[in-house]
Amino acid sequence: MAARPLIFYPDPRLDVPSDPVTAFDADLGDLARDVTETLDSAAAAGLTAAHLGVRRRLVVLRPEPGGPAMVYVNPEIVDRSPERVTAREGSVSMPGVSEPVERAATIRVRFQDLDGVEQEEAAEGFRAACLQHEIDQLDGIFWIARLSRLRRERAVKRFAKLRAQP
Repeated sequence: MAARPLIFYPDPRLDVPSDPVTAFDADLGDLARDVTETLDSAAAAGLTAAHLGVRRRLVVLRPEPGGPAMVYVNPEIVDRSPERVTAREGSVSMPGVSEPVERAATIRVRFQDLDGVEQEEAAEGFRAACLQHEIDQLDGIFWIARLSRLRRERAVKRFAKLRAQP
């Protein structure tokens, strides 16, 4: 398996919700390895199968460079704190653009591992922001949808300018 090509904004596949994973088999393991290798080659903190154009609910997170990668299958946020934090976010599907995004400070996520075993995890800080960002992507919510209309329009224009450069 190997790193796969990413899809880029405004590809309409980024706005389509991913399908739940129902088969916990070798193909899922291969997909997880491909997503992990693509995450590493893109030097990202998190990546979904959706970023590769694959509509399956799979996230790989490696928030600390060189740290272990964690695979989340069918993740869902089951609890979020009322406290909010704002941090800069961007996407491998819109490289070179980032904006402040407000999210819950802490969350609890329910997911399955590659064997289909249910797990729960509490997350805070950067890890919580990464999980919320990637789960949004699985739900067909590209990160700029969390911006005000004006900031979203500016981000899209900046990205178009970056893409037009030779």
